[in-house]
Amino acid sequence: MSARLLPGKPVADEILRDVSERAAALRARGVAPSLATILVGDDDASAGYIRIKQRQAAELGFVSPHEHLPASASQADVLKVVEQFNDDRDVHGVLIQYPIPGHLDYDAALGALDPDKDVDGMHPLNMGRLALGMPGPLPCTPAGIEALLAHHEIPVAGREVVILGRGATLGRPLALLLAQKRPTANAAVTVVHTGVKDWPRYTQRADILIAAAGVPGIIQPEHVKPGGVVIGGGVRYEGRRLLPDVDESCEAVAGAITPRVGGVGPTTVAMLFRNAITAAERATA
Repeated sequence: MSARLLPGKPVADEILRDVSERAAALRARGVAPSLATILVGDDDASAGYIRIKQRQAAELGFVSPHEHLPASASQADVLKVVEQFNDDRDVHGVLIQYPIPGHLDYDAALGALDPDKDVDGMHPLNMGRLALGMPGPLPCTPAGIEALLAHHEIPVAGREVVILGRGATLGRPLALLLAQKRPTANAAVTVVHTGVKDWPRYTQRADILIAAAGVPGIIQPEHVKPGGVVIGGGVRYEGRRLLPDVDESCEAVAGAITPRVGGVGPTTVAMLFRNAITAAERATA
């Protein structure tokens, strides 16, 4: 029997409807919500992501100033653009598209960003806010996963959640998020990783298993608790081909599972705009 699919698009549509209504309310007050983007270099995938975000911004009624720096840009060039967007009161949110060329320091660029304009929720101050349960922009993929589980009425509170992966963009912040005392969280969360030799011992008992390792096909049917919920958060790309952590054969064991394409991805983009509209509201209150 195949697992129930947990698509991300209806979740994203619900979030974006709310964002669109909030954006309209700001425009009625004479405020144009704004999400600025920074792209360094000519990576095709990164440029594609920027186009998706700019298209979504236009549909939602956002202004979307964009700065494209050449791959030869210096760290000072990147920081200058970040500073310009920090100082521009008409810019409410800023996204530095990752990755950037290897000779540049992404963490330094992120650290220079005004944390209240950080729509990715990855600034060190915002990660600290998350750890302390303080208000602030949340990391988009973790927040999207919580929203996806809530939308599809997957109980989380009191259940055992196992996250395979400890990365700063997904595994670690997701563990903090789902352990918080909230109806859509409040779980018993265990984080394991590929450095743990017997990691399947943990995943096999998970009521909710979240793959966040970035290792294609690492989760096989034998790693899943029969009837459990499986969320594929980690992916890699081979050219334009998406390679998820969760093998499709896991559908035969799981009770519910995200699809190979269209699971967590749409909710991540939606959360980016939710952070952006919240920043615009806060900056113009």
